[in-house]
Amino acid sequence: MEFKDYYDALGVKPDATDAQIKSAYRKLARKFHPDVSKESGAEEKFKAVNEAYEALKEPSRRTSYDQLRAGGYRAGEEFRGAPPNRQRGAGAQEEGDFSDFFESVFGNRAGGGRASAGPRRGRDLHAQFSVDLARAYEGGRERISLRDSQGDRTLEVKIPAGIVAGQQIRLAGQGYAGTNGGPAGDLILEIGLRDDPRFRLEGNQVLSTLPLAPWEAALGATVTVPTLGGNVELRIPEGSDGGKKMRLRGRGWPGKAPGDQIVTLEIRVPKADTDEQRALYEQMAKGFEFNPRA
Repeated sequence: MEFKDYYDALGVKPDATDAQIKSAYRKLARKFHPDVSKESGAEEKFKAVNEAYEALKEPSRRTSYDQLRAGGYRAGEEFRGAPPNRQRGAGAQEEGDFSDFFESVFGNRAGGGRASAGPRRGRDLHAQFSVDLARAYEGGRERISLRDSQGDRTLEVKIPAGIVAGQQIRLAGQGYAGTNGGPAGDLILEIGLRDDPRFRLEGNQVLSTLPLAPWEAALGATVTVPTLGGNVELRIPEGSDGGKKMRLRGRGWPGKAPGDQIVTLEIRVPKADTDEQRALYEQMAKGFEFNPRA
């Protein structure tokens, strides 16, 4: 069944006074009364207005309804309450006067009496939260700030090591409040990963680029390479070309079978700013019979 917005049906705000609710009801009841109204669908509108007033005119009933709205329900959304009770006592309204939603929330005492809605769990609250790639790799605790129906609040979230984008973290009892003594729903955080200028995640592999000087690539060298788990030393083979890929086993994304880090070599050529530096390049050009386009 669908959740009904009784305030909207009467054209009043949720903080309307009892007098304002009564005045709005009388105005609309006169407008849509089947005996006088010529508007299309007047009878259904009249029933909707009557039901809304019945729900809001009694303080205890209105309180129960407001608790549901505080739980995050909005008009037209699926509402799973207790099934309506079709048995009616003496003095009750005729069957069909009120919707299944009304009976599910307030029971069958449409003609008066106390609301009989039982405890209901609050709805889950969904939010998105992005973390740095390094934090997602190593795990740890992060503080998040939320603004929702409960106001502004700060929560501490435990980030599991190796979490990936799209995974969810559930915080029990941090969702919308329950009604009539029911428990609160949960907060469900969908995790996103912030971009990192040094690394890119592809499956369980971490991709990175390692800049090298021409002489390091030509003569070979041992250089320091950053990984998400800390720096490591990598031996560059003599005569390495730009674009060559080297594998750091087990230095990729954590998990049952940790991935590798794939390091792509990138040769950077220094600019010749002085005559001496230009002479070195000229000497190299004469000393090597090398055509990179051959």
